[in-house]
Amino acid sequence: MAKILILGGTRDAVDLATAAALDGTEVVYSLAGVTQKPTLPACEVRTGSFGGSEGLGEYIHSSGIDAVVDATHPFAAEIAANTFAACQQTRVPRLKFLRPPWQPESDDDWIEAASTGDAAAYLADHLGIAFLTVGSRELAAFAGLKNCRFVVRYIHPPKGGVPLENCEVVVDRGPFEAAGETELMRARGVQNLVAKNSGGEGAAAKLGAARSLGIPVIMIARPAPPEGNIAATEAEAIAWLQNL
Repeated sequence: MAKILILGGTRDAVDLATAAALDGTEVVYSLAGVTQKPTLPACEVRTGSFGGSEGLGEYIHSSGIDAVVDATHPFAAEIAANTFAACQQTRVPRLKFLRPPWQPESDDDWIEAASTGDAAAYLADHLGIAFLTVGSRELAAFAGLKNCRFVVRYIHPPKGGVPLENCEVVVDRGPFEAAGETELMRARGVQNLVAKNSGGEGAAAKLGAARSLGIPVIMIARPAPPEGNIAATEAEAIAWLQNL
């Protein structure tokens, strides 16, 4: 039986780990441990950092891992690069699970941004109330916009405050529904939505809400995908595992 390491932290990763375990694969599910009370699959779970590509390579070797599936967030470029390097080093097969990006619909008003910095530069010329859904680590890019007001959502109350002035914090955990997202944006007078193009269904409701309210979306493009094998669906990933 193959022993598979799945690097997770996303809903897709949990579903894939559960499906692979049910299919008879020995699965180790790994996550960084940042989120409190995360959803976990029914398999062995490992929590914490590996210590870069070298640490991950040592873990792969010492734990007898036969293959690695990187199912981390599409914007986790550093983890993707470390995983690729570690698997090259250990000569262990690696698959990147990368769900398709969102595509604008006919009624959408999207402004494409190459980075979080580009999104902040756009807002500097379009002042108002912006709903930032870019993750807490990216908020500092917007700190210089003194004349903007922000709405930021956290899974848990932020420790140490928020690096933004004129900021309203919403504490909530997804998945979210379009009706709730619409009400949130309407009640807080949101005029721009800033989002990373992560794809998937779990965070797509905010796009439908923006569409219905006629709110522009500043959509931040993904980093370039890593080299090597890529699966866009759970079925493709399971087929890859079965063919090992």
